[in-house]
Amino acid sequence: MSHRKLLPLLGAATLAAAASSAFAHTGADAVSHHGFVTGFLHPLTGLDHLAAMLAVGVWSATTTRRLWRAPLAFAALLFVGAVLAQAGLALPATEPMIAASMLVLGLLLAAQVRLPEVAGAALVGAFALFHGAAHGQELAGSAALVGMVLGTAALHATGIALGLGFRRLSVWMPRAAGAAVALMGLHMGWSLLAG
Repeated sequence: MSHRKLLPLLGAATLAAAASSAFAHTGADAVSHHGFVTGFLHPLTGLDHLAAMLAVGVWSATTTRRLWRAPLAFAALLFVGAVLAQAGLALPATEPMIAASMLVLGLLLAAQVRLPEVAGAALVGAFALFHGAAHGQELAGSAALVGMVLGTAALHATGIALGLGFRRLSVWMPRAAGAAVALMGLHMGWSLLAG
């Protein structure tokens, strides 16, 4: 199999595997992560954030003309949410909103919904506030926050690359990836209700 076909398959498998119970922000280690490298790697440590960031990129690449509008909105409002959390502002229902973000992003991707670009950017940006708030409670210092935003941007870029590959290979690959992310959101929501 050529690497052009292998990369999108690996991406779909990664998103599908993300439908497990491992989440980035359990709250057990509040504000214990410092430094740029730790911040950069932080989005990779939780499958919920990883799956959501990849989904934003894949959805943007497969449904919009301006591929970076939604990812940029997400990264900017992720930073705002983290700064607000570090300043002591607690957003209500942070974890349920993160679960909802995965469900909605997964469904948008699975259904290949084409929203007006500004509306799509506003939607993912609103979800980003909650992702940022969760991570802002765990990270300490501006270097860690900058690292987190750049790590998130790298995941968006990876998602965009996967989405462009999906578009060339099969319309079903992004749909399957979206279904996996939506199921992960449902699982997280169910776990929150049951816990």
